[in-house]
Parts: sequence; structure tokens; C-alpha cells
Amino acid sequence: LCCPLVDRWTYFMVFVSIPQPGSSLSLPVLNFPKSSGGLKRRKRDWVIPPINFPENDRGPFPKNMVQIRSNNDKEVKILYSITGPGADQPPVGLFTVDKNSGFLYVTQPLDREKKDKYVLLAHAVAVGEGKAEAPMDIIVEVIDMNDNKPVFTQDPFTGTVPEASKPGDEVMQVTATDADKEGSAHSDVRYTILSQEPPLPSLNMFVINPVTGMIRVNAAGLDRENILKYTLKIQAADLEGNGLTSFGKAIITVTDSNDNAPQFVTPSYTVSVPENKVDALVVKMPVTDGDDPHSSAWATTFKIVDGDPQGLFNVSTGPSKLEGIITTAKPLDFEKNNKYTLLVTVANEVPFAVPLPTSTATVIVNVEDVNEAPVFSPVEKMIKKPEDLPVDSDLVLYTATDPDTARNQKVTYKIRNDLAGWLSINKDTGLIKVKSPMDRESTFVQDNKYSVVVLGTDNGISITTGTGTLIIELEDVNDNPPTIDERMIKVCNKESSPQLLSITDKDGAGFAAPYTVQLQGSSLSNWTARMNDTKTGIILTLKTMLDSGDYTVVLRVSDIQGLHQESTIQASVCDCKGADVQCIDKAVAGFGLSSILGILGAILLLLLLSLLLLMFLRKRGGEKKEPLLQEDDVRDNIYYYDEEGGGEDDQDFDLSVLHRGLDNRPDVFRNDIAPTMARPEYRPRPANPADIGNFIDDNLKAADNDPTAPPYDSLLVFDYEGGGSEAGSLSSLNSSSSGDDQDYDLLQQWGPRFKKLSDMYGGGED
Repeated sequence: LCCPLVDRWTYFMVFVSIPQPGSSLSLPVLNFPKSSGGLKRRKRDWVIPPINFPENDRGPFPKNMVQIRSNNDKEVKILYSITGPGADQPPVGLFTVDKNSGFLYVTQPLDREKKDKYVLLAHAVAVGEGKAEAPMDIIVEVIDMNDNKPVFTQDPFTGTVPEASKPGDEVMQVTATDADKEGSAHSDVRYTILSQEPPLPSLNMFVINPVTGMIRVNAAGLDRENILKYTLKIQAADLEGNGLTSFGKAIITVTDSNDNAPQFVTPSYTVSVPENKVDALVVKMPVTDGDDPHSSAWATTFKIVDGDPQGLFNVSTGPSKLEGIITTAKPLDFEKNNKYTLLVTVANEVPFAVPLPTSTATVIVNVEDVNEAPVFSPVEKMIKKPEDLPVDSDLVLYTATDPDTARNQKVTYKIRNDLAGWLSINKDTGLIKVKSPMDRESTFVQDNKYSVVVLGTDNGISITTGTGTLIIELEDVNDNPPTIDERMIKVCNKESSPQLLSITDKDGAGFAAPYTVQLQGSSLSNWTARMNDTKTGIILTLKTMLDSGDYTVVLRVSDIQGLHQESTIQASVCDCKGADVQCIDKAVAGFGLSSILGILGAILLLLLLSLLLLMFLRKRGGEKKEPLLQEDDVRDNIYYYDEEGGGEDDQDFDLSVLHRGLDNRPDVFRNDIAPTMARPEYRPRPANPADIGNFIDDNLKAADNDPTAPPYDSLLVFDYEGGGSEAGSLSSLNSSSSGDDQDYDLLQQWGPRFKKLSDMYGGGED
């Protein structure tokens, strides 16, 4: 059977009915395309249509699929073979061919989901002549069968839905896949809700799109406070819902919506608050809310909607989020208003999901009257006065008023922080006067201002005090003459250089520079003085050559208004020239070369006399027969140990003084005599560290009463030394030779202590 031409390619298939062994069915026959000339190679112009074979065929196997034939099989013996995946490539042996007849077999069931198409090459070889046909493509396409049921992509599916959702609102989507051929009915999946648990408030609270699997709200009435979770059983079926089926679950959690308005526990409050306090607690107002705890639909906010036009109160949410706290934002004034009625509303942090009524509470605030401190007006008062205002002059009347007008209290006044002590105040009227002269140039004045604090105290049951500050700006007057800063100068008596003297005036501008200067007394004959170009400094010059020495220069300096003062300058005139002033002390100048030479000569003479004395002593020492000490002895070998009394016989003093406080002890502690007093018992060291303090205290008391304990912190007794002394008498020591052979006069050179020995032993028979 020939097929229509497509372009220049020709489809060609020949069906031949050939009985199979043991079968009466006919198989399709695939003929190799004809060659243009014998066995010559030619271009393939024939396209063989694919062979369709169903998957999951039950056999028996091997099962015939098609017969391959060559047009030359009548002329020569043809041998057939196939190559490619499924033949000689993995999976090897899935397809086989009878080499003589050309029958193509499949040896086992095919699975489209593993491989949906096989491409084989058919070969025809003439026996003894080689290739008879060019290789021919054989395409085996596996026909899909509905052998896979839908599979849900997850199980269970989970989603959420707000409790205030409306019918038609989307909730979630479920999906399932089918491994069968895509686009065919075998993979066309449809969805159905089989059941809903719990079936409240209606059986069909949700609906599912059968094609997309989108679940939507189907009915109103979701309420998280009653039903928190729904479980839907979902079916997925292929063949447009009529084929294989699978089942899954969709769990939908109902989330909270702000569908419960918060409510005040108590609708009205009456409280009392003292006046003049800021951030004072007025009231705490608890509320309840039925929404999900700790959510935005549960947390509350509060607002004062009426009764506080001046903003005297503040309302905030407490830490629990279910409590409104009202405090004072500004001081309350009992004298102005002693009662406030506030209207407070409560809402949630997020708007209501549905229209709900707003809960309100009424708060009646009664203001408590307290004794308020007097108030100065203004709190800081500034006045301007001249600094030379006479003593006892009135400065200003500075008073305070008592806010407690109903109490009719009296205010008394007092000045505090009057550091200079210039002011006084009438305690009843508040009139401030000058007590002592004021001075703008005082260190207590800063920027021409002097400040004091005025106290106003009422006479109420609980006394209160208000403060005000009085600032006096002192106007300057010319009360300070100019002075010269330098008090000592040094100049040369030859070609003396001018000296610049600086001037200071404590008064301000208008009472100071320009200055004038005049020499006074004898200073006129030896000095000249003039002002510098700026009239702020004095140029003082020595005009007469004076002998070196100290001189007094008297200058009168006047300010711009003629206020003057005489200043004394100590001028040291030195014997020098020009600006290089070098003054030499007369005492040092008189100490000349001759004095230095005399001192050096005296030092040399003293050294010479010392040398002669040393030589004399050495010579005299060489004439002696036998010195008291050997030549290798030195004075450092003689040690001084101080006197210690007359020895063991010197015991004529009262030792009872040393025993004061030791009356309870034995007279003598000896190693061979046991104490007569009972020895106290000591506590053993405790195992519990908490008892270590008591252990130390108890054993310390025992040690204080123990006569055998070492008396490290008491008076020790050393008056007993045993029955005798192991040392011999010092009188038994004898010299190695007679005393007549010794030269005791040498001891006189060792000081007054050895002079006595020299007199005793070297003085002859006297």
C-alpha cells in the first residue's frame, strides 16, 4: 500500500499476510526500499512509519511485532539482523529478529513511563555477496496505558483561613500528578472533597475547584474561638475523574480575626489625685478581649475622648496589654479646677474585622488640695543699679504670692546665697536694701551681674518655701584709680634703655584710658616719664648717670577723668651700659682674687700639718717595746656593746612590776614542772565550713585562758635563769704577759672611753 507523497519524500509500507507458527493472525511486513541499481549504495528516499506497541502487554513472549523483508530475498539468501538500544545495546535483548525469516520479536512487557520510543536499525545481508540492502530505521513507539494513578504532591496539605473570611475567599490549593502520558485522558486529574471534619457549622464550609484544586470558603460562620481546625478528605481521579483514584488530606487552621471588641471590666471610676504632681498615677483600668491572646487583635490601645481639653492627662497601655493607665501629664491646680470627668475608649492595635461597638469608661478625678509653695513673680527678676549706691538704700521690692488663696497664709522672706554680704531684706515686706557697699569689680560679680536667691516661706501646717532669683546689673562708676603693674625694675647707669610700665584700671571703658603720668618728688631730677602712643603704658627713662644702687621712683597715674594714685617703683641702677643690664652683688664683688688665694693657702697648710702629725705618731709608735695590739689589729676589731648593768648580782629592784596582769600564772614556768592550772579544752576543726567562725571564737577564748599557750600577745617573764651559770668569771681572764710590758698611753688616742683605761693601767703607781 503506497502512501501519499510529502514533499519529495515517499512513505512506503507493504503489509503482507504471513501466517505465524501456531497463529492465524497476519503481521505487517516492512520491505527495504528499492535500490536504484543492484547492491549499489544509494540515498535513502524512504521513511518507514513507526511501529506502535502497547505497554504492559501480557504476551506470551517472545511476541511477534513485524516482519522485515528484502526485495532480493527471491534471488539470493538473505540474513536479517537488528542493532541499537533494545537490541545489542541496553536494554540488550528486549527486541530480537529471526535472521532467516526477518520476524521481529519483543521479549518482555514494555513500560512507557521508563522509555516511550526505541529506534532500531534493520540490516539485510546476502549470503556470499555481502550487503544486500542499506540499513533501515525501525521506530517502535510504546502506546500509553492508564496504569498510573494520581499522586498528591504532599500529604497532608496545610493552610490557614481568617475566621472573618467571606464565601468565595481562596484558602489553599491541592495538586496531584499522574505519570501517564501528559495531555491524555490518562493524566487528566480531577479533584473532589469527600468529607469535612468537623461538619460544623455546616457540612460544606469549603468547596474545591475540580480542575485546579483551589479550595475556597463556601459558607459564612468560621469562628476560631469555637472551631480552630478543619480536616478535608480530598480525592484525585484521572480519566477526567472516572479513572484511577488516590486520596489525601487538607488541614485548614482558622486564624484569629479581630471580631471581638475589648470590654472594660468596670465602666466607671472615681479617684483622687494631689495637685501639682506630674506623672502621678490616676487609675488603672483592666479590660478583657476574646481574641487570640498576645496577638494584635487582642492587644489594646486607649484614648481620652472627652473631659481633657487642656491635655492635663495621659493614657497608655500597661505591660499586660489589657490595662489602661492614666497619669497626669501636667500639674493639676486645685484652685483652678478641683474635679475632672474623663471619657475613655478602648480599641485593638488592628482595626475590627467586622463592625463592633466600642467599649467606654468614665473616670471622675477629684483634685486634692496641698500646701503649695509661694511663687515669685517673676521667678527671675533683673534690675540695674549703680555700684556706688549708698548703704541702706532701697534696691527693689521682690515679693511672692501664695497660691493657696483660701488658706490666707502669710509669707516671710529671706536672702540666701548672698556671697558678698551686700544685701538685706525685710522679712515681712520683701523690700531689699543695700547692707554694705557694692563693688562691680568684685570677684563675686560675673559679667557685671550679681545674683542672690530670695526665699519666700508660708506659715501653713506643712511649711513650704518658694525661691526667686534677683539679678543686679551693677553700673560702673569711676571708683578705682589706675595702678602700675611693675614694682621693680633694673636699668644701667650708662646709656640707660627706656622701661615700659603697664597700667591696670579695674573700671570699665570710659573710666580708664587714656592715662596721664607725672613724676613726683626727687624723681623729677633723675628720671623722665611719658605715655606711649596708645596712652596705656608708661615709658620710664633714667636721664642722669647714678651710682649703682637701689632708688625709689614715685609716679602719679591719672585716668581719663583725673582719678589718680601715686605708685612707687623700686629701681635697681646697675653699673653697666645700654640694655644689657647686669647687676653684681657688692658682697660678691668684694670677694676678690686675694681672698681666694688666701683660702687655698690655708687649706694647703692644714693638709701639711696633718701629714706631719701622722708621721710623728708613726715614729713614736715604732719606739715602743710591745704595743697593746698586734700590727694586724685594726680599730674596727673593737666593738662597742653598751653597758648592761652590774651582772647577775645586780638584782636589787622590784620585779613585781613586770608581773602585773600575770597573777593567775605560776611564779615560774619551767620545762621540768607542769603548770598547776587546768588546761582548757580546744574544739576540733569542724567539717562544715559554715561553723568555722564559731570554731575560731571558741578556741580564741580558750587560748586566752590557757597558761601553757605561748604568750605571743602578753608580757614574757625572763627573771629566772636556773640554778647556776655555765660561764666562768670574767675575773679569771689574764693577759698573756705582764701589764708592765704594755703601752697604755696609745689608748688615749682612741677617744674619751679608752682614755679612762689608759689612766687606770698606764698611770703608774698613782
